[in-house]
Amino acid sequence: MAAGLQSAGASTQTQDPDAVCAQCHAQIYAAWKTTPMAHASGPAAEGFIPADFTHAASGVHYRVYLDHGQVWLSYMRPNAPPARALDGRQLLLFYLGSGRRGRTYLFEREGYWYEIPINWYAKKQMWDMTPHFLSTREMPLTLPVDPGCLHCHASNVQESLADARNHFSGPPFPRGGITCESCHGDPSQHVAQNGRGPILNPAKLDSIRRDSVCLECHLEGEVAAVKQGRKLVTFQPGDDLFDDAVYFEDGRKAGPGGRATSQWESLLESACKRASGDRLTCTTCHDPHSSVAAENRVNYYRSRCLACHTGLASGHHDENPDCTSCHMPREETEDIAHEQVTDHRIQIISKPFVSPLAGEELVPIGGVRPSARDEGVAWAQLALRGDRAAGEHAIRLLLQAETSDPGQTSDTELHTELGFLEQVSGDREKAKTEYRQALQADPLNGTAAGDLAVLDAQAGDFAAALPLWQAAFAHDPGASAAGIDLAVAQCRLGQPAAAAQTLQRVLLFSPDNDAARRLSLALAAGTQHCGSP
Repeated sequence: MAAGLQSAGASTQTQDPDAVCAQCHAQIYAAWKTTPMAHASGPAAEGFIPADFTHAASGVHYRVYLDHGQVWLSYMRPNAPPARALDGRQLLLFYLGSGRRGRTYLFEREGYWYEIPINWYAKKQMWDMTPHFLSTREMPLTLPVDPGCLHCHASNVQESLADARNHFSGPPFPRGGITCESCHGDPSQHVAQNGRGPILNPAKLDSIRRDSVCLECHLEGEVAAVKQGRKLVTFQPGDDLFDDAVYFEDGRKAGPGGRATSQWESLLESACKRASGDRLTCTTCHDPHSSVAAENRVNYYRSRCLACHTGLASGHHDENPDCTSCHMPREETEDIAHEQVTDHRIQIISKPFVSPLAGEELVPIGGVRPSARDEGVAWAQLALRGDRAAGEHAIRLLLQAETSDPGQTSDTELHTELGFLEQVSGDREKAKTEYRQALQADPLNGTAAGDLAVLDAQAGDFAAALPLWQAAFAHDPGASAAGIDLAVAQCRLGQPAAAAQTLQRVLLFSPDNDAARRLSLALAAGTQHCGSP
């Protein structure tokens, strides 16, 4: 466990608060320090794994290396023509990932935090591009750090500023690892009263709140709709996670969905969970305070199975005591490259598995009854992935929510989703109305501002589009598309100097953005004419 984290440009250390817990819980503390959770994040130098590889599709050579105690990422495209030249480096501040599955690093620029474009994949002992960018031809250096992801790698994650989810007033978390308070809450009263004050014991909570402590990180769903006015990053142990969001499974898909954190929704489909109900939970098989040694795993997990299946203690495949090898096999994941996930559906291999969700569409997890708004947001997320039928469901439900509840006028997400769906369907005027309502509810909504600007520009009104793109890019300089659109608008309006300055800022954050680089070179060479068309 890290004693503290080095902030950007500083060397301040934060005392390990869990050392106080160790005074009374020394054995638990010592075991916990060996777990992946304890090492889920920390200062970059403490999690240093060297990298030296070339990504074939983009031609970029990456290195992660130590220099006077600091960790750096260097990137260059060897022997590239001038138009594709790339050569730079970036100081890395924190690492994410225990290294059991993988690891990446975080860096900061002007208060905005990003992940580096490469990941260490532990199962195959290799570096490669971050998931979803395996075949990219440009270096993605503006991958925003999401507070929701950070929440599963660190404790006391700071709320981001209102303008962008990866904009923080300081380091996004004060120290590394998932600490005691992530599951047991604020220990101050307990410590102040020498262990006699209140402390949260998840095992003593009702089943929903007990499970929520784990599900905060181990429930993903096919899609999740955060409820209006709620934020997942504000979750505290003892809360009901389903008060903040509705998680959905897609019954049209077979299998565990290929997601690395789909354990809970898969478990819900198992005969074991359906027969046991609330008695079966994550800690039935997993102790969050310790990790089972590799040589003990087969016997340990077999004992977990035999706690219920007492009649199978002998005679049931004595030649292979590893229950999980048949009933919980590991499968390739789709969302994390070079990784596998244990299938928690606990199948009986002699019988074809039939999901209880088969034939359904979007099914809420945990028995929650979603509102039209929440279900509509969920379908809209699927529509963003190119599902046309999902878009039809989403428009119907979101319009229903919009017209039936006057309070929805302040729901920026509802109006943004509706704006996108109307835009895709070809009704530009309705889309504009929705985007304007989204911006009225949240003037810093960069998605609504950027999309509305596109519609204005398509109608030839660059003067109306210009301030929208200016606002979107000013509040999120990693939004390269908004920056390039802004530069084009400035050029069309006869502002070549402003366009060049905007493109320089795009390339500061995204130095391998080919569109920005080509337009910048054309402006500098005078081959790009600026002014009214």
